[in-house]
Amino acid sequence: MENMPVICLEEIAGGALQEIAQKAIAEVVENMQDPNTPWKAKRVVTIKLGFTQNEDRNDATVQISVEKKTAPVKPVETKFSIGKDLRNGQIYMEEYGPQIRGQMSLDDYAAAREPEPDAADKVTEFRVKEA
Repeated sequence: MENMPVICLEEIAGGALQEIAQKAIAEVVENMQDPNTPWKAKRVVTIKLGFTQNEDRNDATVQISVEKKTAPVKPVETKFSIGKDLRNGQIYMEEYGPQIRGQMSLDDYAAAREPEPDAADKVTEFRVKEA
């Protein structure tokens, strides 16, 4: 269409298209930076212009919409120990992490063991002969 003037998208609807699109792009970029979303998921911003004309073909209404597709938040996993108390028949469920609650770790062992104060201060020279 050689006769048609150039339409600046940033000026359509008093700048509303630009404002709505900019907001959608900002939300997509924010979603991309969220560590709780998968890095590989594709995000999309779609700008739609819907044209409807009248019967005389001398007037048109343009519907402007901006849609965005962001990545969903990744699910969080945890582990639960479940079972049944054989004494009273009650069911239990308890969350646990890298170790079972109440189980001793090497860090606990190192913290419980303190060095002897006298042994650290006493140095024995083995090269000197005792008389």
